[in-house]
Amino acid sequence: MWAYESVFYQIYPLGFCGAPFENDGKLEHRITKVQEWIPHFKKLGINAIYFSPVFESDTHGYNTRDYTRIDCRLGTNDDFAGLVRELHDNNIKVIIDGVFNHVGRGFGPFQDVLQNRENSQYVDWFARIDFNGNSNYNDGLWYEGWEGNYDLVKLNLNNPAVVQYLLDAVDKWIDDFDIDGIRLDVAYCLDYGFLRNLRSHCDSKKQDFFLVGEVLHGEYGRMLNDMNIHSVTNYQCYKGIYSSFNSKNMFEIMHSLLRLFGQEDWTVARGSHLLSFCDNHDVSRIASIINDERYLPLVYALVFTMPGIPIVYYGSEWGAKGDKSQGDQALRPSFDEPVWNDLCDFISKLAEIKTASKALNYGGIRSLLLQNEQCVFERAYDNERIIVAINMSENDYMAYFDAGSAEAVELLTHEIHEFAGGSLLMPFSINIWKMS
Repeated sequence: MWAYESVFYQIYPLGFCGAPFENDGKLEHRITKVQEWIPHFKKLGINAIYFSPVFESDTHGYNTRDYTRIDCRLGTNDDFAGLVRELHDNNIKVIIDGVFNHVGRGFGPFQDVLQNRENSQYVDWFARIDFNGNSNYNDGLWYEGWEGNYDLVKLNLNNPAVVQYLLDAVDKWIDDFDIDGIRLDVAYCLDYGFLRNLRSHCDSKKQDFFLVGEVLHGEYGRMLNDMNIHSVTNYQCYKGIYSSFNSKNMFEIMHSLLRLFGQEDWTVARGSHLLSFCDNHDVSRIASIINDERYLPLVYALVFTMPGIPIVYYGSEWGAKGDKSQGDQALRPSFDEPVWNDLCDFISKLAEIKTASKALNYGGIRSLLLQNEQCVFERAYDNERIIVAINMSENDYMAYFDAGSAEAVELLTHEIHEFAGGSLLMPFSINIWKMS
């Protein structure tokens, strides 16, 4: 699967392109801005882009009005098809958001229910509608909204007509845009039967079509089997990453990594390829929640070398900030142009190492040394072994561990020093060695 050997980049298009929050109905060809960033993507080492919602919606993209049209605030279907072609020409894959759990109040069939009530042919398209109740929109009827949000009307995925409507939309996305995969919004809420149906349908349409689900918790290995999709978001390790650096406790993140991917019998996601991240459009940017910004290279080293598929959120590669407490809009800004700095250089090198390494793409993980402020772990696959050493201390640390071989090719060093079975880890250092 191509995704397992990729480095992803996430763009929230409405924010990235500077579109107004409310859908004003005015057509603006803003999505073409992404094309100007293609040289930046390539320099960074990106070979896949995940676009958050692009379809016509009421406001933020996740309250869909029309699954068949690009949001007028972003442009036209032709604009997006042209963008995907150009990304493909530059060897960059494209996945988009599939928001299948709920729709916006502006969705045509729901508007029909509001107007025609019991006589609407679409009553059964939605999870639960009670014509004897009411909502906070004072519609004279009650309906189920996602997690109590009545701007997000829950679909009935047990209705064959709804399922066929959504599969037809996916066909259009593949046929018209040639997308390479779908990120499934709130996948933990979706009917597993629907997900298995979607997987079978997509497999029949396009080889190696990638399905990744948004999940916040749960047993990832079991969920992947039950959902029959390729990947899910690794929120367990997301929390462990920033928390470990803030508390200077590498035991936390290593416990999560070994629990998910380690060699013991209780490992719950061994062999899985989860989506690894340190921030996204729903959480504070890493530069805003990390206590010491000198740790940012160490954070990204962990994201790129732990088991999984690394994804970088637009702007965070140069340390852009955004605090969730200031609202979602603070996390989803428009930048006039990309910035390039030392952190970008470092991430670019990580991307180069990751995409070229079978051990980092497919290997398991074994802990070689673990202290509060230091960790050394091994990733291995077939005859390739990669050893990663991280020191978050302000002081040198002499780490002794069984490397299995004293011969190594140093792939990346944040501070230059020699490798000799044990190693002097300089302050705030990352070393990646390929073992012979």
